Amino acid sequence: MIDTHTHIYLSEFDADRDAMISRAQSAGISHLLLPNIDQDSVEDMHRCVEVYTGFCKPMLGLHPCSVKDDYKDVLSRLKLYLDSDRCYCAIGEIGLDYYWDKQYVPQQHNALSTQLEWAVSKGLPFSMHTRDAMDDAISITKDCVHYKTRGVFHCFGGSTDQARKILDLNCALGIGGVVTYKKSMLEDVLKFVPLDAIVLETDAPYLPPVPYRGKRNEPAYLNYIAIKLAEIYQVDKQVIIEKTTANARSIFKLA
Repeated sequence: MIDTHTHIYLSEFDADRDAMISRAQSAGISHLLLPNIDQDSVEDMHRCVEVYTGFCKPMLGLHPCSVKDDYKDVLSRLKLYLDSDRCYCAIGEIGLDYYWDKQYVPQQHNALSTQLEWAVSKGLPFSMHTRDAMDDAISITKDCVHYKTRGVFHCFGGSTDQARKILDLNCALGIGGVVTYKKSMLEDVLKFVPLDAIVLETDAPYLPPVPYRGKRNEPAYLNYIAIKLAEIYQVDKQVIIEKTTANARSIFKLA
């Protein structure tokens, strides 16, 4: 399995990071893909990539909740990393978030467009965060990408119509712990989504699946998401693992 979206470089894992990595490997996980948050998280992410060489793969991006008045300066500094000799597997975590604060919506739009242009120019996929902003994110992606690169709409929680629009962009849906929640509508939506368009993720340390809801999430819990998807698609769990792993390898160009 591949955890396509996990923040294991955050302080929540400082006390037991090595043990957590061991649990992930024992659970059958081959790669952890690490989305960046802002300019302050880059070096912590790089350290994890260096310590767990080959197992952790970095992304580079500015999370929409970190977009403020100085976002252009921050993007300029992040672009220096992108133009260096470091290898990133994607542009991310980028996107739009209207849930916490709508003060910087225009800046979020501009930052998203800029970073999607990075993805196209560098030939990289992207990892898209959306919260209360799915339609705008789909629209901006369609305008900027023009089918020249692929991406994942991480932690997808939208409607069937939104899922179809994302698939029309040749993008995939990142499915995490939310699919295991009783009040989640994802099960109904996924009945219309082919397995070719799904990748697994945890978003650790956030959004743990049942039975760990309310606790810290970690990559080893990806198994619970695979089990739930097997139930939804009425196939063996191994089919889910093989298909979603192949999808992730294709999108993120992993060996």
